[in-house]
Amino acid sequence: MARAATRKSTTSRSGPARAATSRSTRSTKAAKSSEPSIEQLIGYYKDMLTIRRFEEKAGQLYGMGLIGGFCHLYIGQEAVVVGMQAAIGEGDTVVTSYRDHGHMLACGMEARGVMAELTGRIGGYSKGKGGSMHMFSREKNFFGGHGIVGAQVPIGTGLAFNHRFRETDRVSLTYLGDGAVNQGQVYESFNMAALWKLPVIFIIENNKYGMGTSVTRAAAGPSLAERGHAYGIPGEEVDGMDVTKVRAAGDKAVAYCRAGKGPYILEMKTYRYRGHSMSDPAKYRSKEEVNKMRQEHDPIDTLRRVLLERKVDEETLKKVDREVKDLVTDAADFAQQSPEPDVSELWTDILVEA
Repeated sequence: MARAATRKSTTSRSGPARAATSRSTRSTKAAKSSEPSIEQLIGYYKDMLTIRRFEEKAGQLYGMGLIGGFCHLYIGQEAVVVGMQAAIGEGDTVVTSYRDHGHMLACGMEARGVMAELTGRIGGYSKGKGGSMHMFSREKNFFGGHGIVGAQVPIGTGLAFNHRFRETDRVSLTYLGDGAVNQGQVYESFNMAALWKLPVIFIIENNKYGMGTSVTRAAAGPSLAERGHAYGIPGEEVDGMDVTKVRAAGDKAVAYCRAGKGPYILEMKTYRYRGHSMSDPAKYRSKEEVNKMRQEHDPIDTLRRVLLERKVDEETLKKVDREVKDLVTDAADFAQQSPEPDVSELWTDILVEA
């Protein structure tokens, strides 16, 4: 892996919202509570809101011409990655596809470094040379977003092989979308993972549309969670718009993998509010459909209502809102002030240095 993938950020540790409230629950050996505490729920709320506001700002910068190339926003799907990240430990690994900014932030990568990479600046995680789909952090065990559909699935399986080979109890979270589930390499990975009992959780983020095609028109069978049954891989459908349900399913899958039983599939029923990418007008679905999801199933609003019902006062949530706003504003300012990479950077990070 190139040095750009391993370098530590030189930015200050203002960090994304991986607050102590959520990080303290991520020890590999820690016992998991069936009922999240108020502190944990506030942590989930802050993490999801950080991703939402970060992505909204990224969309604004894209519209201003400050972000070029492809840009796939995660708005609406925040509960999936926040809930799953809360279920794993410090040594576990994560790999995903091109809709990846939320995963980076949830892993603890700095908002400054991620935004600077989106804008092609030297302060970014890949020194401004990778852009939206190609950021990595060895420090945070994030092995990248990947632009080729399904390409990350064999990589995630390989990470799980590494965990097993080294005789650790670590797991690999390998994310893919509903548009990737019909790829041949996905089933080769399922077969190898089952054959060797690799500790990998295949997380299918089913947001109902692979680019502009409804999953009902592209994928045969009633459930994507059942795609591993031919290999003996258990699967489960999860409400991916509810962070507590994601966390509970994540705890179950992680425990299964840590026990040496092999891979597990989680199909997250979720939804993206924006188009496939910033260049997609999303005319293949109605505004009424999107509005209905926002009004009835939004993961952040749902958790906010739960917190209020559990007697968390409005001022506490407003304080979180202000902190998140300041964090994202700071990241956008840093990105715009960071210089573009020097032309000499074209010749660096080409080969791995021993």
